[in-house]
Amino acid sequence: MEQMTMQFSEWTRVAEVELVYKTKVKASERPLANSSSKCYQLLLQTWDENKIDFIEQFKVLLLNRSNRVLGILELSTGGITGTVADTRLVMMAALKANAVAVILSHNHPSGNLKPSRQDEELTRKIKTAGMYLDIQVLDHVIVTSEGYYSFADEGVM
Repeated sequence: MEQMTMQFSEWTRVAEVELVYKTKVKASERPLANSSSKCYQLLLQTWDENKIDFIEQFKVLLLNRSNRVLGILELSTGGITGTVADTRLVMMAALKANAVAVILSHNHPSGNLKPSRQDEELTRKIKTAGMYLDIQVLDHVIVTSEGYYSFADEGVM
């Protein structure tokens, strides 16, 4: 009997996981992200102007089937030359938001729009993870205060 009581009490000390989706924005009022230029304009509006040319940040646009933005995840803030983007966190946010697609983005404080080898590898890694979960990675947009680079526009997606 003591063994059963101990096993039962162990279960009461675990975290409860709950999947919830709440929105106060009507689908028709969500921004449309159907081109790299629209994504850039939307991202630029949400980027802290004091950080875009100072430190690297990684953000993810979470999209529904109509390419309407469900939300923007500010995934990480790093240093001058890099930031960490955890694939599992990208997918977790997409699943929780009920997104069917994502657009990855990060800034280059240097102003250089050319993607690094790490940028390309990370994009491939997240795209592969998305394929297993039926979540499309539509683009990866590198943002600067003066312009942007779109992996999709350049045919490297």
